[in-house]
Order: sequence, then C-alpha cells, then structure tokens
Amino acid sequence: MAERAIRGRRWVFVVLMGIVSIGLGDVHAWGQTREHKSAQAGGGDVARGKYLVEGVAMCGQCHTPRDDSGALDHSRWLEGAALWLLPARPTQDWPTKVPRIAGIPPGTDQDMINLLTTGVWKDGERLRPPMPQFRMSREDAQAVVAYLKSLNAGPQ
Repeated sequence: MAERAIRGRRWVFVVLMGIVSIGLGDVHAWGQTREHKSAQAGGGDVARGKYLVEGVAMCGQCHTPRDDSGALDHSRWLEGAALWLLPARPTQDWPTKVPRIAGIPPGTDQDMINLLTTGVWKDGERLRPPMPQFRMSREDAQAVVAYLKSLNAGPQ
C-alpha cells in the first residue's frame, strides 16, 4: 500500500514537472522569439532592450533610487543610486553608489557593448561585485544600449 502511494506521488511529480517545463519552455520561447520579433518589427532594438533590462537583468534593482519605504522610485528609473546591498563579509572596494545608466550611459556605445558581452569595463578591469559579469550576445547588448539611450533621464 505504501509503495503504491509513493508510485502515485512520483507520477504526480513527473506530470507536474512536465507541465512546469512545458510552461517554462513557452515562456523562454516567447521571450526569445515572439518578443524579439515584435521588437524588431515595432520598436527596433529598444523593445528587446527593455525586456532584457527590466525582465531579465533586473538593472533597476541597483541602478534606480528607492523611496523612504524601500520601493523603487520609478520617477527616477535607472538614474543611479546609493547601493543598498551590502556584502556578507567586509570587502575591499565595495561600491557605495551605482552609476546612472538611463539616457546617457557612463561610456560609449562600444564601451557598454563590451561590458555586457565580456564583463570588462573600458579600463580593462572587470566590474567589482555586486555587478554581474554579463556575457550577453552582441545583439542583446546592442538592444540594451538602445533601450538605455531611449530613456529620458533627469539632470545628471
């Protein structure tokens, strides 16, 4: 009896994992194909870049100031902010501020594309934690730069 219950649970688990993987596959396919095609057709690289910045890389979590309650201040989207994240152990050179990336990013288009495709900044150094070391495709990096440049950021 107990063996039958375990087999039954395994079966439910397998079915649920199949449903989840099909659903995730559809989300991934949608994000990689339909979203990309609509970006190319309608908004050029800007729509694809918005999807990558807001939905994948989550750049706003660090590059957008927060209000008094700790929520992202969308009126100052990607305008740079004090870094709210602290390391578990003290780390030398941990940044206290993150740069503005909206409107006019902190480097040339090629600097930003190199950063997003290699994880290396214009000075030849890798960015320090907590900045992710992205390895985007060139097309995705170009789309991100197009989106960032499309934003109307406030005064620097």
